[in-house]
Amino acid sequence: MFEPTVIIAGAALVGLTIVATALLRAWHGWLALKRQELERHHGAETQEAGSPMGAARIELADLKERIKKLEAIASGVDL
Repeated sequence: MFEPTVIIAGAALVGLTIVATALLRAWHGWLALKRQELERHHGAETQEAGSPMGAARIELADLKERIKKLEAIASGVDL
């Protein structure tokens, strides 16, 4: 009726189909997870991001303060 070779080939084909389907579902799940992470990160970034000019001013003021401290150390003045 059926030769063993045909049965083995059919079983291998069914097994390969099952494994490929499982891997494809896992891949789609992983992509959905990464998409959610990107959306969450982008949403948090837009809420927390204030004015870039304000951050630049704070950083510039911090750098100026560090320069003053270094100049004081170089001239031997205690702070």
